[in-house]
This record gives sequence, C-alpha cells and structure tokens, in this order.
Amino acid sequence: MLKAPIPRLDLDAELRNMLTPFCRLKPGDIWEDKSSGHKVGCVNSYASGEIDHLMGNKKAVLAVHDPPYNFVAFDELEIDEFILNCKAWIKSTYDVLAENGSLYVWLGADQKNHFQPLPQFMMMMMNSGFSSKSFITMRNQRGYGTQKNWMAIRQELLYYTKGKPIFNIEAEYTDIPKVLKGYYKTVGNQVTSNMERSKSENIRAGNVWIDIQQTFYRMEENINGCFAQKPLKSCDRIIKAGSNKGDLVIDFFAHSGATLLSAEINERICYTCDIDPVFCEIAIRRLERYRETGQTGWQNSNPFYEEITKDDNIKAYLMNNHQIEY
Repeated sequence: MLKAPIPRLDLDAELRNMLTPFCRLKPGDIWEDKSSGHKVGCVNSYASGEIDHLMGNKKAVLAVHDPPYNFVAFDELEIDEFILNCKAWIKSTYDVLAENGSLYVWLGADQKNHFQPLPQFMMMMMNSGFSSKSFITMRNQRGYGTQKNWMAIRQELLYYTKGKPIFNIEAEYTDIPKVLKGYYKTVGNQVTSNMERSKSENIRAGNVWIDIQQTFYRMEENINGCFAQKPLKSCDRIIKAGSNKGDLVIDFFAHSGATLLSAEINERICYTCDIDPVFCEIAIRRLERYRETGQTGWQNSNPFYEEITKDDNIKAYLMNNHQIEY
C-alpha cells in the first residue's frame, strides 16, 4: 500500500505556498468543466461580487456549505468578526438560490468555549431570510477521546429553507438498521416495540445520522491534508433529498471537493469555490481521478504525490518539519 501522507494543510501555510505553483487556478480564476458544467472558482465567498462572477446568471436549488468552524482550522477570529463574515456568505447564498431552495451548513461547537460559534450562528440566521427546518447530528464513528468528559462523536448540520423547496422523501429511505428497541403501543393487550412497527429492517433517515462513517486514512475516499472532510454518503443524502438530476448545487467552501464529487456521481451540476488555490486544485484533481479510475480519493497517498516526489525542497521540508519521508 502506498503511504505518502501530508500534514493538515489548514495548519501549514508554508506547505500550501510550496504547492501553489502546481495549481491551475490563481485568485479570481474559474475552471469550468465542459462535459458536465461544473465550475470551481478560486474566489472569496465573503465577497458578493466574486460569487456573482462564479454564478453568472444561474440560480441554484441547493447549497451545501462546510465553512471553517472558528476553532479547528485556519485563523481563529473574534466571534463577532466570524459572524460578520458568515453574514456575508449567507447573504450571497440567499441571493443566488432559486425562489425555492435549501441550505445545509456544517458547523461545529467548541465544548470548551461556550459552544461557540454554533449559538451565535443560529441567532444570526434568525434575520437571514431563511427558515430553520432541522438540526441534524451526524455521529462520528471515531470520537475525540478524553478521560474527563464525554467522548465527542458528533457533527452538527443545520438545515434551512427558502420558499418551498423540494424534498425527495423517497431518497431518504436508507440502509439504516433499526438499532434501538423501545415501546411503541399496545395491540390486543400485547405491548409491541418499535422493532415491530413495520416489516422493514431499515428506517428512514431522521435528524440523527448513525450510519455514516467518518472519513479517515484507511478509507478510499480519504484526502490527505484535508481536515474534517465530509463523507460522500452524507453529501449524497443531502443532494438526493434536496435536488433532482440536472439541478445546480453550490458549495462555497470546496476544501476536499466532497460536494463536487457527490454532484458528479448523482448527476447534478456543482459550482464550488475556495479562496485557496490548493483546495481548488484538490477538488478538480479529485473529480478527474474519479473519472479516470473510479476511485473517490487517495487513501494513504495525496493529490500532489507526483509533484512532491520530484521536488527536493518540498521533500526536505516535510522531513524536517513533519518527519515524513518520500
């Protein structure tokens, strides 16, 4: 098995700078796939003019965003500044969504700091024009261990709507097993359980997702260097429920390219962007790799393996700063 990891790119600006020359986009550039209509833009999601440049005159029916959580990636901001930035991309999202559209936002909660930025973000959304629809929890299989607190094994996903968007309920019948037995009702003096409620062995997805595996290095879809990438199965569930084939889906924080690849697999069109050329390149390369090989990630390798192995400066940097050999 090829083992060629790279460290978290969100924490290593120097490595990102060293990889930038291998990226086909520079700030302001937009890559468009002629065969599918997908777009990847190296633009700032906080700047409405740059989002307009990405969108053209198109409207999306679904937005799936995974912004920085303000405590696990890049530079931590004062909470007021973070919320001000969120207001900018939320407004842009509202403006480029169709009259009837859906918005899903992944957001964390810092347990050691009053659960910020989750409550502040929720309060901000009250004046956004969106209607709150559901608070979804995805259960991570691999938790953050601790001996002095409950293990953290959840990811928060907020679901909002604009107008009256579609919701494909048939897409929500899943392979989720009935795992928790509880009383349901009494029938003929017999107390039945929820396991007997229907003949199906499975249940529809609710607002607690227990069946989706957190992405980690042993999985094919793993993208080395991308922290907290979202599982393709979670993207598939959202996209199938909130859009139809041929619809336009947007993602203003491309990162590992999960929304883009899920849109490709599910026959939707995706416009996505990232302010950093490195993550734009990762998203494009992931799409191209899937088309060429059918693989959804790099597992223990990484998207820049070929370039790194030929660049002595990067190899030396990885060895000296991260004890990684190529």
